[in-house]
Amino acid sequence: MSTVIQAKNLTKKYGAATALDGLNIDVSEGEVLGYLGPNGAGKTTTIRLLLGLIQPTDGEVTIFGLNAASHAAEIHKDIAYVPGETSYWPSLTGAETLKLLANIHGNCDTAYQKELIARFDFDPNKKVRSYSKGNRQKIALIAALSTRAKLLIFDEPTSGLDPVMAKVFRDEVLAAKENKQTVFLSSHILEEVEELCDRVAVLKEGVLVELGTLDELRHLSAITVEAMFPETPPDVTQIEGVSHVEVHDSFLRCNVNGSIEQLLATVAKAKPLSFLSRKPSLEELFLSIYDGKTAGETDA
Repeated sequence: MSTVIQAKNLTKKYGAATALDGLNIDVSEGEVLGYLGPNGAGKTTTIRLLLGLIQPTDGEVTIFGLNAASHAAEIHKDIAYVPGETSYWPSLTGAETLKLLANIHGNCDTAYQKELIARFDFDPNKKVRSYSKGNRQKIALIAALSTRAKLLIFDEPTSGLDPVMAKVFRDEVLAAKENKQTVFLSSHILEEVEELCDRVAVLKEGVLVELGTLDELRHLSAITVEAMFPETPPDVTQIEGVSHVEVHDSFLRCNVNGSIEQLLATVAKAKPLSFLSRKPSLEELFLSIYDGKTAGETDA
């Protein structure tokens, strides 16, 4: 499988401030990569570097094997980009705007565009000035997806969309993946990233701190165990790897790092009425990276 995006020691500084520090990452054809981090972590800087809008201070990024800064015009023929905030020509209709955007890009699957208009429940006959933020976002998504571009770059793509339309977007991303299109997805909606992405990259203060599949990142947080007993739960506080024990009447909740064999043995002796263990969610993993805490831990 060919490499679509390759960043090598990619660095961007603004005076004394480092927005992105030595990013090394590869994204393969047909892969959906989730790009996470709070505001100011370097996500937008990375996207601007991918699009060739700014020059790196050090290192380089190539797309389709071409330098993103020096071959931007050529690369953009096979890229579609959706920002979190859009601004269009207020006097044009939605249909006119889509046509103009298609002409600017140069590629448009018109049959697919009509399907997208229906799926996103978008009325293309109104003036842009009358559209809500969600409908303006639909224009960007329809325009980008209908290009069938080899690389789709999304920066907070579902901003302003209701849950139903956000689900339509996720379905279309999965369809693009089936079509071997590559997706670079920056999002604050962790549930969205968890559903769509093959791998997740996490930025912290301009530095890539984690990269891998969700299963590979599970080491960052404990497994949560919940159990209900006929009587008072057993004491598990002294078991190795067990932390954050909560007991409410006959209910027990705790976190476990490492093997759960000893915990299982202790719980089994007390004959639980129910037992549930679950892996940490992406949100819990994300918080554990940024707070330096185990999933489930809160401030006093």
